[in-house]
Amino acid sequence: MPIPMYDHQPSSGRPLKRMPLLKAAVLFIVAVCLTLVGLLYLQLDQSRRYDLEQAQVASQNLTRAMAQQAEDTFMKADLVLSSLADWIQADGYGAAQVPRLQRTFARRVAALNQLHGIFLFDRQGQWVVTSFEDLPRGKGVADRDYFKFHQQNISSQAHIGPAIRSRENGEWIIPLSKRVNDKDGKFLGVLMAGIKMSYFDQFFKSFSIDDNGSMFLAMTDGTLLARRPFVEAQIGSSLAQGEIFQKWLPGASSGNAMVSSMVDGVIRLHGYRQLDAYPLVVSAASSQTAILKRWSDTAFQSSMIVGLVVLGVCLFGWVFIHQVRNGERIEADLRAAQETLELIATHDSLTGLANRRLFERALDIEFGRGARQASPLSLIMLDIDFFKRYNDTYGHVVGDHCLAEVAGAVKACCQRKADLAVRYGGEEFAVLLPDTDLRGAKIIAEEIRQRVMGKNITHSESPTGYVTVSLGCYSFVPNGRDSIEVFIGRADAALYQAKHSGRNRVAVLSMEGAEEALIRSDR
Repeated sequence: MPIPMYDHQPSSGRPLKRMPLLKAAVLFIVAVCLTLVGLLYLQLDQSRRYDLEQAQVASQNLTRAMAQQAEDTFMKADLVLSSLADWIQADGYGAAQVPRLQRTFARRVAALNQLHGIFLFDRQGQWVVTSFEDLPRGKGVADRDYFKFHQQNISSQAHIGPAIRSRENGEWIIPLSKRVNDKDGKFLGVLMAGIKMSYFDQFFKSFSIDDNGSMFLAMTDGTLLARRPFVEAQIGSSLAQGEIFQKWLPGASSGNAMVSSMVDGVIRLHGYRQLDAYPLVVSAASSQTAILKRWSDTAFQSSMIVGLVVLGVCLFGWVFIHQVRNGERIEADLRAAQETLELIATHDSLTGLANRRLFERALDIEFGRGARQASPLSLIMLDIDFFKRYNDTYGHVVGDHCLAEVAGAVKACCQRKADLAVRYGGEEFAVLLPDTDLRGAKIIAEEIRQRVMGKNITHSESPTGYVTVSLGCYSFVPNGRDSIEVFIGRADAALYQAKHSGRNRVAVLSMEGAEEALIRSDR
């Protein structure tokens, strides 16, 4: 333990009386401030929870209404298509049937406000009849997703596809389509009803939400069909990676969730619901800012009042203990200076690792402890390969940076508190590992080697093109009569073996070859 540079003794009884008073005053001030802040927090938290609960109820009611309206909208169109499909399947759509079909289509569209039009396409995707008087000209709809779907699926169920622009007049519509078969069950064509997107836009506008609120209608795969506020570029985009589709819908078909929007990044409380009859999801959301607007105003006012009270208490306390704190500050400065001096005396200024002085002190301690507990003690010696060439090529400033990088790699591999990373001298480092056998030391040495290589420090004069290190490991169990010099020398001999075996590797020294290796390591 560092010896204090100064040992201040009070010259009178006054400081001894002051210290308990200081502690009592600080505790009283802290208790009062914490009580005030705690009461404020409890009150604000309760108020916030209440506002959020009310918003959740409103959101659930809103999404329930949206889901019912959306289901009714598509179901009415579905019933129309089903009756028409049965008629066409029974009577076909020959030339004699076209005028009657056109009039029927037109009456159905006039009866349902949500319908843009009804269209019948043959098996090649060409227009046969529509609710409009004139057939559109063009290549047909064989390229549309909904047409391809019915070509490939024999299901007679209605299919809802992504929003498209009508080729009749360019209006945005949501296609609801059904497959039409002949009397033999073979593909005869597709019957499609276009749901006006403007219908949903007007429906969304009938609800009162804040300026940053939103509503959307989407397919269960996340494809956006309609949204308020309406942004044309967002139609058809995917919400599949959003929290509602990724996290909440798989667990429950309806509910509430506070999420950040994928579309505009605004945090909103979303009420969501998946329709029972169709693969659709509706959601209504109010922005968190709007929900908590009243709460925020109240929180600000209450916090200002409590803050002023706390400030007054703190100012009073500051005046009371100012003189005592000055004395404590001086003592703290002296302790900090002492710790700094200790750090300077025991650590390398460039790398921040322990220096040889601290290393030797640690060796004395670990030799004694290892002998008492019969536990192994290991040492890793390493140095940077071709470091002289590195300094000659890049200069000493860059060389110092390289040393610091390698030191960082070494220190990162010393996970235990008892492990000690040391700058032994120049480009040579050491790692002292108490309670570690040779196998464990080798594992850590290899981790250091790999971590240094992983830094990819360019070294044009090295065969590898990058800075590498060579490492030597030695381990033994102290017996109380051991020599520090021999211990270091044997680890250094293992390092010598690593360097003369090609560098950028780890070598270990066994007890049997220790003496011979020590002689060869004298270089």
